Amino acid sequence: MKNIVVGFLMSYDYEKLKLSIPPVYEKADKIYLALDHKQRTWKGETFDVDPTFFDWLTNFDKDQKIEIYKDNFYVPELNAIQNDTRERHMLSLKMGIGNWLVQVDADEIFIDFTQFVKTLRQHDHFLDNPKKNPVQIAGFLINIYKYLEDGMLYVDEPTKVMLATNYPNYKYARNSKERVIYTNNVLLHECLSRDEASLKFKLDNWGHSHELNDQFLPKWQKADKNNYKELKNLFYLDPEIWKSLGYFPTHDLNEIKNLVEKDETLAPSKAFLRKKNFGQWFKFLKVFNKSKIEFESYF
Repeated sequence: MKNIVVGFLMSYDYEKLKLSIPPVYEKADKIYLALDHKQRTWKGETFDVDPTFFDWLTNFDKDQKIEIYKDNFYVPELNAIQNDTRERHMLSLKMGIGNWLVQVDADEIFIDFTQFVKTLRQHDHFLDNPKKNPVQIAGFLINIYKYLEDGMLYVDEPTKVMLATNYPNYKYARNSKERVIYTNNVLLHECLSRDEASLKFKLDNWGHSHELNDQFLPKWQKADKNNYKELKNLFYLDPEIWKSLGYFPTHDLNEIKNLVEKDETLAPSKAFLRKKNFGQWFKFLKVFNKSKIEFESYF
């Protein structure tokens, strides 16, 4: 136990796994790909997987770390986000409680997974009794907004993301609502950086599809390197979450990684992390003490 186990959800955007698996491969002890046994999305739509993808996977998996976990991940009585949460829980049980359970989406690319593993190892004591001391390890996403001919637009303020847990009692997608430990690990998120047809398919079948705002797609369609500074409030749910955009003058992921590492505004400061982590520690210390007092007073 106490392994670093990484789980990916394999769906219609499976081709993106060719970019997200390699950065984690060497340092992961085991990797699982969760695939619905009938290849259905969380809304019940079916998708095909090109057989050449499995050829790529076999050739890439030189250490035989990768296992495809097939199960029934679509329940018609549940909405998309409920199916999302259910699949992540089932996948984590397969990954094994007692390990670090890292869940990465197909469109999320670690910039430095080696650093993330070192971060997890600093907190290995949380694996001794996961149910009693559940925690979440969070990082930050640089959200790629749109591919352009000679570069890409990105959201110029990173957003937090739950990356790992010791105990997967998920309440909403990857969020278990337990204590969060914030870290300075940054990933690229290709959430919207796809062609329009693929984007529309994603939005129609995504766990949050019922929450989309009407202004998102028109803004995305017209955004380019000449007008991106004028566009504001761009998030697909609550628009104000993504206030403005930046621009990378390249498509090359290695070049983008270098640009991100050199830009201090795209990574959380040490002061910010200290403040957030103290707040989480204090909040859950109070919750623990309150529960203890209530338990003792009951008797």
